[in-house]
Amino acid sequence: MTYPTQPKASHYIDGAYVDDTSGDVIDVIYPATGEVIAKVHAATPAIVEQAMVAAQKGQKIWAAMTGTERGRVLRRAADIMRERNHDLSVLETWDTGKPYQETSVADATSGADALEYFGGLAGSLTGEHIQLGENWVYTRREPLGLCVGIGAWNYPTQIACWKGAPALACGNAMIFKPSETTPLCALKVAEILTEAGLPNGVYNVVQGMGAVGASLVTDPRVDKVSLTGSVPTGRKVYAAAAAGIKHVTMELGGKSPLVVFDDADLEDAVGGAILANFYSSGQVCSNGTRVFVQKGIRARFVARLAERLGDAVIGDPMDPNTSFGPMVSERQLQIVLGYIDKGVAEGARLVCGGERIDKKGFWITPAIFDGVTDDMAIAREEIFGPVLSVLEFSDEDEVIARANDTEFGLAAGVFTQDLKRAHRVVAQFEAGTCFINSYNDAPVEAPFGGMKASGVGRENSKAAIEHYSQLKTVFVRMGKVEAPF
Repeated sequence: MTYPTQPKASHYIDGAYVDDTSGDVIDVIYPATGEVIAKVHAATPAIVEQAMVAAQKGQKIWAAMTGTERGRVLRRAADIMRERNHDLSVLETWDTGKPYQETSVADATSGADALEYFGGLAGSLTGEHIQLGENWVYTRREPLGLCVGIGAWNYPTQIACWKGAPALACGNAMIFKPSETTPLCALKVAEILTEAGLPNGVYNVVQGMGAVGASLVTDPRVDKVSLTGSVPTGRKVYAAAAAGIKHVTMELGGKSPLVVFDDADLEDAVGGAILANFYSSGQVCSNGTRVFVQKGIRARFVARLAERLGDAVIGDPMDPNTSFGPMVSERQLQIVLGYIDKGVAEGARLVCGGERIDKKGFWITPAIFDGVTDDMAIAREEIFGPVLSVLEFSDEDEVIARANDTEFGLAAGVFTQDLKRAHRVVAQFEAGTCFINSYNDAPVEAPFGGMKASGVGRENSKAAIEHYSQLKTVFVRMGKVEAPF
């Protein structure tokens, strides 16, 4: 196996790689082997300050350009990302352990889609004219200023672009802090944006853990914070941003329901459950981990699901034939193993999987639990691993009530051939992102985000523009001003 070389530097600031070796060392570990493949340094206060100054300076230059000019840069960056998809996909696999079979079609490509989509929108971002007799009002859509993006470790390239593309389209600057677990990919995104013509300082990457994130979120020069992460982290970041009256987008976790009615196409429903639980080794925030299967087909569903899991190819993530990779870290693996033990202890039936594989790296076989009840830990808490829970139900009203009985509300899905029922059910789901006879599709054209504890705001689509810009209202009086004195 050939590993990536040491990154050019830990951070990317003001259009160039920058380092400060006095920052804490962060090991970059390849999940497939557990080996250290690179090292970066956490940002020192001096690095954070350098990024803040560069971002404020670059943002003024960027905002002064026309939307069409900004869009041209973003679209050029999208083209470069697509040209280098192989190399970026290999880096994503090294960073996360996800199979190349997956990263080559879902990561840099998704990032490029975001850059292209928001690049196309940039020139269309306008205000409006409102005539009021002889007087009139016009609005200006203006950037927020300096945005901070805080990424999760499961989709480092995609998240860097999902946050960066709408922010930049609106004329903002961004400082992006990747997860310390997967710090490499965002550096390449920043490098490509510079190559595409982005002014220096407009998109910066700084490394670090919670302390660095806190210093970014609480800095008075920051106007917006966008986080992808867990609900506990989201509560802390949201509170810190609120103290400074900052704009926020929170894309948090979930314990999403996937409802399979007995008239569903069995193969499609099983395929949907696989996509909803085992893609990225189960490390997806929107996963439908509570699979409610109607009583009439539950036994057949579970049997076919277990049979198809036998077709998973577990092996070298760089082998294009591999379809299931390791967990991202030893810590995450131990969390998942702990939930497997809880599920067994609480009386669920472990149909298959859930075993650590005896080899280097952070490997576990995909697990199916049957006979799961609503009160079990594996049915209530986000596991963030390849653990699928099957819960039986009888009728529609019952399953909707049970599906919504959670603090979360990120996603939900339904499989049925009765389209009236499908639309009726999704209308009652308390979730921001829903699927009918499908699961985990995330086209950039569609808003993505959650309800309840799963988040605030939306990523992607035209809806994201509202979260990265603000309206200025200008009233124009054409006649005399009347005043009481």
